Amino acid sequence: MDAPVSYSYMGRNFSDLSNGDSSSSAFSDCNSDRSGEFTAASSQTRRLLLSCASDNSDEVIQQLVSDLESCSIESQRQAALELRLLAKNKQENRIKIAQSGAVRPLVSLISSSDSQLQEYGVTAILNLSLCDENKDLIAASGAIKPLVKALRTGTATAKENAACALFRLSQVEDHKLPIGRSGAISCLVSLLECGGSRGKKDASTALYSICSVRENKIRAIQAGIMKPLVELMADFRSGMVDKAATVASILVPLPDAKAALVEEGGIPVLVEIVEVGSQRQKEIAVSTLLQICEDSVPYRTMVAREGAIPPLVALSQSGTTRAKQKAEALIRLLRQPRQAPM
Repeated sequence: MDAPVSYSYMGRNFSDLSNGDSSSSAFSDCNSDRSGEFTAASSQTRRLLLSCASDNSDEVIQQLVSDLESCSIESQRQAALELRLLAKNKQENRIKIAQSGAVRPLVSLISSSDSQLQEYGVTAILNLSLCDENKDLIAASGAIKPLVKALRTGTATAKENAACALFRLSQVEDHKLPIGRSGAISCLVSLLECGGSRGKKDASTALYSICSVRENKIRAIQAGIMKPLVELMADFRSGMVDKAATVASILVPLPDAKAALVEEGGIPVLVEIVEVGSQRQKEIAVSTLLQICEDSVPYRTMVAREGAIPPLVALSQSGTTRAKQKAEALIRLLRQPRQAPM
């Protein structure tokens, strides 16, 4: 195991990277909502719990869908909350709720000026989007723009769940460009930079999926994504190193992304990850450095000057199979004569 290492970046001190997130999955699950349940055992709560355990759930769902369009905000809140809970863990209910006509009124609630109503609408749509059969219906019902609005103006929970819902919708390839063109990317970058721990994870998950399309990669770079990514890669206590490095790795094939990463101080951070990171983190970092250096002699010079060769040699001897291959290829590049062709 690597010995703990302390160093500083942009005026901040950090300890050994291996104390960060080394889980096998780099991103948040973006599963059903993780916000609070009912705070008290109300009569509505008891009705809902009974319906989940009985044969009358269809009748309850139909009544709740009707209540979504009530003139009473309190009735709408209660209906959206109960539908959210019915859809939280049961796939059968997700299908029933969508088939009952709930999607369009729930989408309408996302644009509500009432923050709690908006949050419940977002969260219900997230839970419904966990069902693959519902994704096209949700997108066709005009959910993308209201979800982006929730990302921009909603409560912390609404923002997090909107990011997750957009991630789920982006799992359908045809939805990625509409999501990118809706203004979602700049909002997700803002959440990545300013959100809480869960918000950052959910934003990185959504961005990773949405940015599999080149057009969206360009938008993310223009939105300034590299700054928060580099900061998160350097913040080894956040559990975001794997996530941020993975998103950066899918962007760096674009020349503008390479330039942005270098400008934000990403090279010393990546070299440090190669030196003190977990095996997974080292593999991501060396792959990213290799992409940066492949066509650029100046970038190779910068990487070499950061002292990359010794940790790369160590990685080529003790890393994963893929990390060894990438490290060996990068070492060869760094040892080439550093005279850029005219």
